[in-house]
Formats: sequence, C-alpha cells, structure tokens
Amino acid sequence: MTDNAAEAVRRQPIAVAAAAADRTKVAGRNLVLAACLMATFVSAIESTIIATAMPSIVSDLGGFDLFSWVFTVFLLTQAVSIPVYGRLADMFGRKRVFFIGISLFLIGSVLSGFSWSMIPLICFRAIQGLGAGAIQPISATILGDIYTPAERAQVQGLISSVFGVSAVAGPSLGAFLIAHVSWSAVFWVSVPIAAVSVVMIGLFLHETAEPRRRSIDWIGASLMLLTVGSLLLALVQGTQLSSTSLAIALAVGVCGAVSLFLHERTTREPMLPLELWRHNRVVVVGSLGSCAAGAMMTGISSFLPTYVQGAMGLSALTGGAVLGAMSVSWALASIVGGRIMVRTSYRLIAILGAIALVAGCTLLIVVPPEYGPIFTGLASFIVGVGLGFCMSVFIVSIQASVPWNQRGAATSSNMFLRFLGQAVGVSGCGAVLNATIQRIDPGAGRAIDAMLNPLTREALPPAEIARLTDIITHGLHNAWLLTGLFSLLALLFAYLMPARLSPRTHTQRD
Repeated sequence: MTDNAAEAVRRQPIAVAAAAADRTKVAGRNLVLAACLMATFVSAIESTIIATAMPSIVSDLGGFDLFSWVFTVFLLTQAVSIPVYGRLADMFGRKRVFFIGISLFLIGSVLSGFSWSMIPLICFRAIQGLGAGAIQPISATILGDIYTPAERAQVQGLISSVFGVSAVAGPSLGAFLIAHVSWSAVFWVSVPIAAVSVVMIGLFLHETAEPRRRSIDWIGASLMLLTVGSLLLALVQGTQLSSTSLAIALAVGVCGAVSLFLHERTTREPMLPLELWRHNRVVVVGSLGSCAAGAMMTGISSFLPTYVQGAMGLSALTGGAVLGAMSVSWALASIVGGRIMVRTSYRLIAILGAIALVAGCTLLIVVPPEYGPIFTGLASFIVGVGLGFCMSVFIVSIQASVPWNQRGAATSSNMFLRFLGQAVGVSGCGAVLNATIQRIDPGAGRAIDAMLNPLTREALPPAEIARLTDIITHGLHNAWLLTGLFSLLALLFAYLMPARLSPRTHTQRD
C-alpha cells in the first residue's frame, strides 16, 4: 500500500479492513455473513413466534385490549433507537455497537419470559426493542461494508430470506413450544443463537476504529419516542381513554412532532438524516416504500394467527402454517428477486413486489373465513412474494446510493422508517380491531380472552362462540382493509423509484 493510500485509510473516522481491500478477497467474509444472518434471524423471529403465542399469552395473562402493545412497544423502541445506533456505528465502528444492542436484546428476552401480567411483558418487550434497534441495521451495514453493490443484491436476497425462514420457523416453533413447554419458552429460544452470533462477530469481523468526536442527537431521539408513543397511545387505546386523556395524548403528540421538526432542522448532527432525504431521491422513496410495506406486513402477520384461531376456530398449529406460507414465498422471492434485480432494474422488481402485496391483501379482504385456511394461506403466500421483492430492492438501492461514511445513517434511516411503519401497522390494525369490538359489544374483551384458549373455548355455549367469532371476524376484516391501503402506498412509492437504475449501473462512491 502506498503512503497516500495508507494515510487515506488512517484518516477515515471508522476504517473497516474490508474497505481498504478488494471486497471479493476479504478473509472470513462468509463467516461474518453467517453471523449477521443469525443475528437478523433472532430479531426477525420475534414477530412471528410471538404472533402464534399471543392467544395463549392473552388467555394466561389477560388484557386482550393491550394485545397490540406487545408488538407496538417492541417496534416503537426499535424504530426510535435505530438512528442512534446508526450514528454510533459511523462514529465508533459496527462491532462495539452491535455487541451493546444484542446484549440489551437478550436481557429483554429473558425478562419477558418471566412476565406475570401484561404490563410487565410490555415493559420487557420495550427493552427487547431497544436492543433490536441495533441488530438488523448494524448487520445490514456490516454486509454493506464488505460486499460490492452487485454482490449486495444477492446477499440482500439471503438477508430477506432470513425473514422468510423466521416466518416459517416462528409459527411452527411457537405452536410447538406452546403445546409442549410454555409460552415463556418463545422468548428464550433465540438466546443461544444470538450468543453464537456474538462469538462469531467477535472472532471474524476485523475493523480498525479511530473514534471520532461527534454528537448524538439524544434530544431528537427523546422527542421521537414521545411523539410517536403519544400518537400511538391515542390511536390504539383511544376507545378506552377518557376524552381528556385522549386530548392530552393528541396534544403531546402534535407538539412533539413540531418540536422534533424544528430541532432536527437546527441541530448540527440530527437523528434523522434530513440532508439525505432532501438530496437523494432513492433514499426517500426506498425508505417510504419500506415504511408502507412494513406497515402492511405486521398488520397481517401479527393478527393472521388470531384470525385463524378466533374467526375460523382452528388450532395454533394451523395458524402457524398459514403464516408460514408467507415466509416460504418470502424466502424464495427474495433470492429470485435479488438475481433478477441485477439484470433488470430496482423499479421493475419493486413494482412487481408491490402488485403482489395488493393482490394478497385483496384476497384477504374479499374471501370470508368460512372458506377455510386454504385461501387465507394463498393470500399469505402472495404477500410473501411481494415482501421478498420489495424489502430487498429498497435496502440495496439505498446502500448503493451513498458513500461509506453515510451508509450507516442511510441504512438506519431505511430501517427506522420500516420499523416505524411496522409499529403503525400493528397499532393501526389493533386500533381498528378494538374500535370494532367496542362498537359491537364493549364488554366482549374477557369473553374473547377465554375463546382464544382451546380449553376454555370448549366450555363456552355454541351461541356465545358464534357471537364472539362474528365480532372477531368483523374486526379483523376491517383491519385487512387498512393493510390494503398500506399496500397501495407501497405500490405508489415503487412507481416513484428512478427508472433504469440497477445494482450494475448504480455506482458506489466509497
């Protein structure tokens, strides 16, 4: 290496060894890839494995009206912490930040399994989310560092397929643990996998870090948590809050949003990379597309097992199989989409994926539960195809559109809006479900808790089961309408992707 080249590497605020070498010859790169895939898996499986277990958790702990908060608080704390971790990763290196995040995640996982009521469970899930905010974006950033843009299309296909595999393994594993162990085990099953990932990252990811003094936008992160939390509280629990409490929550949310906007415009190093959003169309469209697709994804995946068990009266295993159809197609489509993306364009793959999202949601909306799980499983399968295409193309295009020193912020921006969208999706569907139940029968909550438990369901009179089934069916049908709206937004953002841009033509400016 020449003196100039050595000096250039030394002056980088964070210099990953791979960034100074030919990325195709980095030693141990496949082992780092395996570790990142494992870490992504333990974070991704949280939604699918919990979704299958939630009817049993609710029947044990009660609190059906707080159902969606088990998902929402995880996604909310995850989304808000992502930009902070992204900034820290650009400052101090990927490795240390990854270790901090996965440690928090494991602490929250262990504590969640010991929950004695719904409120402690929600609090421990918040800790889980704070840790998960580092896992997926930092893993994606690490792989963005050690692979070229053309390679990232195929690697991102593997990452997206992990979400598919987690959706297959999650429902089946969750149903098995519920039947043969207990619901606490669903929070503990990923602990050994995460531990192995930590060891592998520690051994095989070699980066030389020269810490750089930069500021962290803690005020922005706090304002974001306050704003989104208040608005989601008003959205999800609006029917249970008094008019005064609802007005206060809305006022806090609006004031927080205004304060956040003004703060982010004036702070030197904002939590939200507004400069990227102002000047980079790919970052804007890709992040908003991820937000819409993420909202649709969690709106369906969080409530689909409940739909199968509550509206159809089938077992948790059947609910897991229906949700698993999404994961199978997601895994296959993400790999196929990554390969086609290299030969065509980002825009084409995004549009095809978004069309599949619209088609899957439409099938859920128009086919009643009386038709059985086959059509519901088909809808789930079609949605998985759309997710496999869309999620891959959005992250690959964003990472290729920015230089190395902005890749952590850009990746975190995408992940932030994706998980924010997921929080909005599950909370929005939960709000629609709660509002429908309140409109039809405000006192049905406890009876629904009992109906979701196979043992107590058998003790209910047939007429009562039919009445409660009708309530859940109406509520979730309205939730599917909302997911359909999210899928249409994803199609709009896919259409706005720049034409004729692909991994082969999209120049990386490292």
